[in-house]
Amino acid sequence: MTRSTTLVAAAALGLMTSFSVSAADLSAVPSGDYAVDKTHAYINFSYNHLGLSNPTLSFDQFDVNMVLDADEPTNTTVEVSIDGNSVVTGSEVFHDHLTGAKWFDTAAHPTMMFKSTGVTANDDGTYAMTGDLTIKDMTKPVTLTVTINAATMHPMAKKPVVGIDATGQILRSDWGLGANAPFVSDEVTLSITAEMLAAS
Repeated sequence: MTRSTTLVAAAALGLMTSFSVSAADLSAVPSGDYAVDKTHAYINFSYNHLGLSNPTLSFDQFDVNMVLDADEPTNTTVEVSIDGNSVVTGSEVFHDHLTGAKWFDTAAHPTMMFKSTGVTANDDGTYAMTGDLTIKDMTKPVTLTVTINAATMHPMAKKPVVGIDATGQILRSDWGLGANAPFVSDEVTLSITAEMLAAS
């Protein structure tokens, strides 16, 4: 599904600000399965180029599924699946470059995956979500800082909804993507911002 390619810089993926907030009140929504509203979700990543700019790119096709424990959020699990070929670059030449064999190699490895393995509560009301990130069939652990923005009844969809941001940093070389470092920073910021709707 193609959505607007407008990016929210430092949105969540990327990936990116950290909020000091009180723990969100989840009492208005039930525990259970939640699926991403793809019209209100973005997965971004950013990096430094030659010390001159900080490009922010995104993926346009992905799924996010969450099993929420509203009573004990640390029991919540999340899975993310990304179509690597859907990377939004603003340039057909750059898109072909990033999806080619030197980088994401989407012909051989079309899908990127994140699967959470644990959640702990932080003192500032955010959560630390650990998980396994798989890119090019290489799986490495990552930690994302998750903010629950709100949990309520969606006024249009008439379903329970939870709004989340998740941010983190990785070294792209850990997934065999270290070419051109340090001219292109090894450090990549990931950012996800998403509205998760109750599946039923």
